[in-house]
Amino acid sequence: MPLYEKAIQLLPEDFQTDQISQWLKTSPSKLPRQRVQATLEQFKPVLQLLEQAAKRRQCDWPYWDADTVSQDLRKHRKLVFFLALQTHLQIAQGQFDEAVGTMQTGFAMAKHVGEGPTILHGLIGIGIGGVIGGRLEQFVQRPDAPNLYWALQGLPRPFIDLTGRSEFEDPATRETTHLLMNRLDRHVAALQCVEALRLYASSHEGKFPKELSGIAEVPVPSDPVMQKPFVYRCTGSDAVLEAPAPEGATERDAIRYELTLKE
Repeated sequence: MPLYEKAIQLLPEDFQTDQISQWLKTSPSKLPRQRVQATLEQFKPVLQLLEQAAKRRQCDWPYWDADTVSQDLRKHRKLVFFLALQTHLQIAQGQFDEAVGTMQTGFAMAKHVGEGPTILHGLIGIGIGGVIGGRLEQFVQRPDAPNLYWALQGLPRPFIDLTGRSEFEDPATRETTHLLMNRLDRHVAALQCVEALRLYASSHEGKFPKELSGIAEVPVPSDPVMQKPFVYRCTGSDAVLEAPAPEGATERDAIRYELTLKE
């Protein structure tokens, strides 16, 4: 925790993430790489501290009052935007090994924060994991990127488990938190399923299987929300992978990937 605290202290008091958020929405081909690189250089000490923190096996959090926890964890969430931006630039530059390392740091930070003593720690940790998951989604889309199936297989499921927290006793909190927990795990499982499809295509003349059950190279993850295989359709060189929004959720919780193999 002291390493994360030092990183937060290096941030300017009035620092806003608006510009970084805008860059993260920019396609790699249109990313102003020199400006992004200059920004990352400015916050290089922050990134170094986060990398050091990510290598620790665990993070011990003190028990704070609710107001202190809320204010402090908002600052922790700001830190992940630097990791996301660095990953975005590395992917744009084709530095895939470096991008994987930065995403590892982001997922480790999400896990550290998510294992804090309160529900809020868990929710912020899930949010951090979701930001890194967005970069992971971008990584998988690059036709020249290495396959991350086995790396994703190594992530814990559930990634952050909040069911043992005392605040979880409230029914409304339990339902909302359960949806958020599943959203992150489902996102990772869907991307791992995409990577399984890429593995299949690489050894079958660049073609998708007719059904997910046709993949014998690796185990295909199921939808952790519905507890059954993802919805899959193949139309020649294209395919669609879907997961409907669960009951009580919004369309934001649905997943739809349209897949096309590079010729």
